[in-house]
Formats: sequence, structure tokens, C-alpha cells
Amino acid sequence: MLDGAIDYIAWPISPEELVENLAKAITRAEGLGNAKLREVMARARVDRLTRREREVLGGVASGLSNRLIGEKLSISPRTVEIHRANMLNKLGANHTSDAIRIAIEASLVN
Repeated sequence: MLDGAIDYIAWPISPEELVENLAKAITRAEGLGNAKLREVMARARVDRLTRREREVLGGVASGLSNRLIGEKLSISPRTVEIHRANMLNKLGANHTSDAIRIAIEASLVN
């Protein structure tokens, strides 16, 4: 599929099948639009973070403890806690899982 095509229709086709296929294509396109919108909104949130807060977010999303993140970044676990709290605040996340979801939506992690 090229140039943004999401489906194709084989001819000949009845008018009823044409309408049904178009409705399905529109529904899929709207879903893709919602996913892209979530990605853009998540990226806007992540853009508020400092470089260090993004690094901490990457460590958190990888499942690392504060101690291991600190070792990796050459900072103390307490400093990681501070960056982590600031990161959650800037992302508008109440829990670490919310921050990880935002990172995934922003395509920062897989």
C-alpha cells in the first residue's frame, strides 16, 4: 500500500459491499489517527523533561531500580529519586506505570 492507503477494494463489487468496506476503512483510519494523536501528546509531555529526567525515565522503563539507575548515570540513588519525582510531576503521572505508558506512547521505549 502506498501514499497512506490503508486498504484496497477488488472490483467488481456491489454497492452494499462498497459502503461496508468504506465504513471499515474509515474506522481503521480514525483509529490510526487516535494513535498518532496519543503519540504527539505523549511527545509533548516528554519534551518538558530535562535530559537527566529522560535518562531516568529510560531506566525506569527498563525496570531498573533507583540504585542501578544511579550507578548507570553516576549519581546517587537519592538524586535519582528527586529526578524521578520531578519527572512524574512534569509528565502529569500519578504512578511510575503512567510514566512508562507515556514513554511507550511517545515511542521512547518498545
